[in-house]
Amino acid sequence: MDTPRTAASMHDFLNGVKARNPHRPEFLQAVHEVVESVWELAQEPDYRDAAILERLVEPDRVVRFRVTWEDDDGGVHVERAWRVQHCGAIGPYKGGLRFHPSVDESTLQFLAFEQTFKNALTGLPMGGGKGGATFDPKGKSGREVRRFCRAMMRELTRYVGADVDVPAGDIGVGSREVGYLFGAFRDLTGRWEGAFTGKHPSYGGSALRPEATGFGLVYFVDRVLATQGEGLDGKTAAVSGSGNVALHAIEKLLAFGARPVTVSDSGGFVHDPDGIDEAKLAFLRELKLERRGRIREYAERFAGATFHEGKRPWGVGATLALPCATQNELGADDAGALIEGGCRVVAAGANMPATARAIGRLQEARVAFAPGKAANAGGVSVSGLEQSQNALRLSWSREDVDARLRQIIERIHATCAAEGTRDDGTIDYVAGANRAGFKRVADALLAQGF
Repeated sequence: MDTPRTAASMHDFLNGVKARNPHRPEFLQAVHEVVESVWELAQEPDYRDAAILERLVEPDRVVRFRVTWEDDDGGVHVERAWRVQHCGAIGPYKGGLRFHPSVDESTLQFLAFEQTFKNALTGLPMGGGKGGATFDPKGKSGREVRRFCRAMMRELTRYVGADVDVPAGDIGVGSREVGYLFGAFRDLTGRWEGAFTGKHPSYGGSALRPEATGFGLVYFVDRVLATQGEGLDGKTAAVSGSGNVALHAIEKLLAFGARPVTVSDSGGFVHDPDGIDEAKLAFLRELKLERRGRIREYAERFAGATFHEGKRPWGVGATLALPCATQNELGADDAGALIEGGCRVVAAGANMPATARAIGRLQEARVAFAPGKAANAGGVSVSGLEQSQNALRLSWSREDVDARLRQIIERIHATCAAEGTRDDGTIDYVAGANRAGFKRVADALLAQGF
């Protein structure tokens, strides 16, 4: 692969990355976005001579292993599992574990790459990593989930630890799974240490961890609007997803006086023009977080709400759009619908929820687009605060953690704005986030040598 020193152009460099990763579209999409933002910066002599870009598009290591577990009927199953330790220059690797049949190395490599820059933006000492397995906890008994987690930790334990790599939850991995994983780690190593985050508060978990990504997302949007001389009060928000991030974002939108009008799941979306209030949010929590029901039930329950099967919520007309569902859920046509509907801010609650073409259309229309590495950094920020509490053997109050979270998000916004302000005074948050994250990681790599 051409290095920054030998590649004739950014195009040649990206072609070299593609040649080495031919079947990893998510990773290549993430790399293209970052490289496009930082190419000129990476040509500065110190960065160029140390081949910083070449180093950052290759993970430190990828560990792949099998997990063999037994179901309640005695059947034996074999799953694939991975841990991608992308860059540990700033601190121990940090990133979630994902349990889902769709998990593969391409997805995890992209997520670990993104996590490196996201963690750098927080200002906390955390490197980037990600992991997961093809195991699906849905439909499994608690005993089966516990057996799988313990089987997985028999292999993963040798690669993680408070000063090495600190996993957390992600899709399919909630507090139950984290508890089983941590319990197995403790049994296998004989140590109690902050080797996982997202733990229950009864054994070292931090207050506000479940809420952190959604709350942080809204704190970031508040700062974006503040640069435009406005606030959240009275703004209409289209939100996708109906999981942990989406519902806590809706909670915080309500606290700021905004009016969320949509939620979605894989079956379609609900539009409630009257707005989702506290009572309706309580129903959504019971529906999606407890019963795992379908979002169409919301429209059946509340008059005036409509369910739109197989569709996304971007054409309803809203000032704010918060994609909180999945990667690439917002395409170029969706971006056009948002623009036509008067959207002014799009902030990513999910990782890489917009395609490159969608981001381009939004930016051409001067719609502020906040990428996930900046806008959804609240979750990993509170994970970092959990690591600090574990190391200090302290437990901070919900109010204290919330204040620290808001301070971190405001600092991330200020950093992105400083790096991404255009000549006309508007802010390119994609370029700002990528440049700021790159600088911090690159400077750490330079300082530590080869």
